[in-house]
Amino acid sequence: MFQHILVPTDGSELSYASARAGIQLAKSLNAKVTGFYAAPRIFPATSSEVSKTIADSYLAAIAALAKEVGITYESVWATSDYPAQAIIKAAENNGCDLIYMASHGRKGLQGLLLGSVTQKVLTHCKIPVLVYR
Repeated sequence: MFQHILVPTDGSELSYASARAGIQLAKSLNAKVTGFYAAPRIFPATSSEVSKTIADSYLAAIAALAKEVGITYESVWATSDYPAQAIIKAAENNGCDLIYMASHGRKGLQGLLLGSVTQKVLTHCKIPVLVYR
């Protein structure tokens, strides 16, 4: 079935819960996992250092989960103002055959106007996406 799962994170509690469930799925399928973080462009002069520090922190949490269950894991991150596009590109570039991600479930006007990263990935990605809620 699935052999390589991309598990994106934004550092939130829901994202961590999703990562935990994605790691368990990978364990049951004997699949490998790539953790991914799309860092927003912030402070231009120091964005690379700041982004790397944040990415390392968020991805270390997923790495610990993977180590705990004994699956093959790697992590990647990218700087992007468009996280949905970055997630799709990371999945394609790393040969992932499933994206396992959280839905933050924005509702009402906020969800309609902003849309969610998950929704954008679902509508623009050719790779299967499993949404954790």
